[in-house]
Parts: sequence; C-alpha cells; structure tokens
Amino acid sequence: MKRRTIYLPLILSLVLSLGLYLGIRIGNSSGADQTIFSVPGHGNSKLDNVLLYIERDYVDSVDNKELEDEAIRGMIEKLDPHSQYITAEEFHEMNDPLLGSFEGIGVSFRIEKDTITVISPIKGGPSEKVGIMAGDRIVYIEDSLVAGVKVTNRDAMRQLKGNKGTKVRVKVLRRGVDGLIDFTITRDVIPTYSLDIAYMIDPKTGFVRLNKFSATTHEEFVEAIEKLKKEGMQQLILDLRGNTGGYLRAATDIVDEFLPEGKLIVYTEGKNRPRSFAFATGKGQLENDKLIVLIDEGSASASEIVAGAIQDNDRGTIVGRRSFGKGLVQEQMPMRDGSAIRLTVARYYTPTGRSIQKPYGDDKEEYYHEAVDRFYNGELMHPDSIHFADSLKYTTPGGKIVYGGGGIMPDIYVPIDTDSTQVYFNKLVNSGMLFQYAFDYADAHRPELVAFGSIQAFAKGFRLTDSMFEALAEQAAAKGVKGTKAEKLAARRNLNILFKAYVARNIYDDEGFYPIYSEIDEILQRALKEINAE
Repeated sequence: MKRRTIYLPLILSLVLSLGLYLGIRIGNSSGADQTIFSVPGHGNSKLDNVLLYIERDYVDSVDNKELEDEAIRGMIEKLDPHSQYITAEEFHEMNDPLLGSFEGIGVSFRIEKDTITVISPIKGGPSEKVGIMAGDRIVYIEDSLVAGVKVTNRDAMRQLKGNKGTKVRVKVLRRGVDGLIDFTITRDVIPTYSLDIAYMIDPKTGFVRLNKFSATTHEEFVEAIEKLKKEGMQQLILDLRGNTGGYLRAATDIVDEFLPEGKLIVYTEGKNRPRSFAFATGKGQLENDKLIVLIDEGSASASEIVAGAIQDNDRGTIVGRRSFGKGLVQEQMPMRDGSAIRLTVARYYTPTGRSIQKPYGDDKEEYYHEAVDRFYNGELMHPDSIHFADSLKYTTPGGKIVYGGGGIMPDIYVPIDTDSTQVYFNKLVNSGMLFQYAFDYADAHRPELVAFGSIQAFAKGFRLTDSMFEALAEQAAAKGVKGTKAEKLAARRNLNILFKAYVARNIYDDEGFYPIYSEIDEILQRALKEINAE
C-alpha cells in the first residue's frame, strides 16, 4: 500500500537532525497577513531599526531578505533545540511529508554514482503512466544535465516536484536501450505514506512499521489493521524504531486504538498554554489484542508519546533500546512571505506525569551528539550502564517502575550485538560495500529477479552464491575492507540474509526487505519470543 523507499542502516544512525518535531498545529496563526513581528507594541523593535539603518545608511548594497532571515535564525538559535525557522523556499520541503501528499512526478529514487536512479515509480502515478521504469537513470530534467554534476537529493526534488497539471520533460538512460529516452510527465498529486509495511509475521502475529506520524497515519494504520485482522491477527508488534515523530494528533489517534475509554494518553502544558489532556475514546479495534512496541535511540517525540502511553497504562510491552528523549511541542506559525516558525510552546507528559525530554543547554551540537555518546559510554551494548536519579522514578497503576528525564526506557532492553565473530560482516555493512554490491547486482539482473514473480518465491529461491560472495569480497578488499578466512566463514549466514533483503528492496521495495531482514533483526526476534510466550 505504500511506495516509500528508506534504506535502513544495520548499525543504527545515532545522530538525529533538527527535523525531530511534534504536535505542529498548522492553523495556530492561520491569518495570511500575520507575521511574527505583528505583535502589539513590537512594531518599532530594535531589529526593525537595525534593518532600517542598514538599508538606509550602509556603505554597500545588501540583501535585506537574507539579513532578516539570518536575524530570525539567530534569535531561534538562542531557544531550545527544536524551535526552528523555515524559509519560504524550505516550507514545502519541510511540510509535505507530514501532509500526506505532494505534487510531483511520482517516483522513489536515490542518488547513485552521481545520477538520479529510479528505485520504483509509484503505482498509478504519472511516471508509471508514461513508462518510467525501475532502474532508469534520469540524465536531463528539461534542458539541464543532472548526471555527473554532483546533484543532491534536494536539487532533484526541487526540479521534479511542481504544481499539479504542469509538465516536465526528462531524458533517461535505460539498461539495454541505445541512447536516451524522452518522457514528458504531467505532474499530479502524489500520496506519501507513513506506513512502511504491514504483514503477518506468523499465523497470529501482525507486524506494522510506521516511519512518521502524518496527517494520514491513522487512516493508513486502520486500513492495515483491518487487513491483518482478516488474515487472522490476534496480536501485534508495532515498530517505531527510527520514527522521529510528527503530528501529536496522529500519535494520540494510534494510542486510542489500544486503550479503553477514559484512559489518559498524554497531556501538554506550557507557560502560555494551559494544561490540555488527551483521553482514549473507547472506539479502538485493538483494546484486547496483545501488544509489543519496538523503539530505539532513533524513536522520538510522537513515537515516545505512543510508547509512554502504552507503558504507563500497563497496556503492552516496550522492547528495544532507550528512545531519543524529545518531549517538547511545537506550533507552526506562518509569516507573510511564506516562511514560518516552528516554536516550542509546551512540554508533553506521559500518563504517570513523566517528562521524557532530555536535558539541553546552549550547545545544540552536544544535545544531538548525546545519541552518539550512548555508544561510547557503553549504554547501547550494556543496559546496566544506564542510571536514573530517584527523582525521575514513577510508578504505573500496575506497579511497574518507569523513569522520566531522557527518553522511554524499554521494559525489555535489547543491546547492540557485539559478537566479535561478526567483525567482517560489520565491516562490510558499515562501509556500505554490501549495500552497493546488492544495488549493482539487482540493477544488472533485474529481468531475472523480476521473473521470480513473487516475494515468497524470491525469498525461497534466491541466495548469495559462492561466486557472488567472492566478487563482493574482492571489491571490498580493493577498498581496504578485508577479513580472515574464519571471519568470512562466520559472516556468511548474516550476509546471505542481508544481501537477499537488500536485493529484494531494489525489486520489491519494503514489502520485500522487511520479511527477509526479520530473520536477523535481534530486537524483532526478541519481541516475537516475548509475544508468543505462554
């Protein structure tokens, strides 16, 4: 049901960008003529005066808009790590993923060897309709060369997106076809999905993975649950690993599916925002189903609301590693020129009263680097290295001890595997060599891989052969990634599974990747053991 491609790192990303946000209320300042400077009594501020003096008296010509943008950024930088200024140019890029759709040509792509490579056209989208295929390389957009010129993802998105009904001409290189192929694509509304995959991982256990909390998340989730129920689902594993958040309402709607009427989900409060509560309505479809929620150091804000509500209401089990620790609520405030500010206006609290916001000071780099520090201080490998102050201790109605002050601590902690026998496997994964080899292999053998006909047939019939492994090892050695014979032998099982999963993603998208990768997904395997325990 989705067409979004995400390349999941095996060694989890430990640094999160400033894109961690929560509870954005787009309509808070809905008047089109409102700006942050239109507050009564502020019309003749020092900032206004300085800009006036520069414009009137400065020795050289300056870009007033650029100066104003930098002044606003300077002010926002003095606030918390999640308040953010969005320029008019960045506005759609930042908001489209949460709105559930954008206007463009309808392809998922990645920059491969300095070329825009189509991973898959969105089914029924404008690119598929004109004949764009997986594996196509976009060489020209209109008359601009975009191959071999260090094009970025942002550059590509800006050139390919556009208003519905407008046309864009592209020239693509297709394997096995001489010359470039011309396509004229009429842009249309393209849905974006927050649900990566929903499938039955065993006869009674459903698995749902959400990558964000957007305007369409609850609708996508309900549709997936109804499908899984028809397939026999009696219990659910909800995967929120790497999910950095999104809309507050989307998170509370998801939790409402699990809790009986009247149970507190979350409350928010700020200096200029009165305390506001969100309660379950009792209309959920999953109130009696066994539940496990997966989190890790990449799970933030709205993901932490879901995990915290489930944990504090003794409703399910949280499995994984300690979440990021982002408990601040932003409101989006538009300005006259199309720019906006996402301003932190409140903190949110879990049902037991926990604030899970980790401490922050003036050094934002240090704040985000804290996730990396968890690796170096041993937390990711050894949960007994985590210490909470007694003042952060809370008790759930069922008597379980939980902690605030820095993320959600799971009920079952699954550390990163430090098996020394997997050193060669880890080198190949971390260097990107395995991923690259899988991409190149899928690209070169696409027809025969598609000929498997189904994910199930592919998973059963495809494997990393000895000759493939030797070719991979030779390429890796040429790049300085080497291993002993014993290390290579120890790596074969995991390499076979991950290579197969990577190839499957290039052919079948996430529906191919996750069911295969699950075999070596330690957090998921621990969750399966727990949810199936009598």
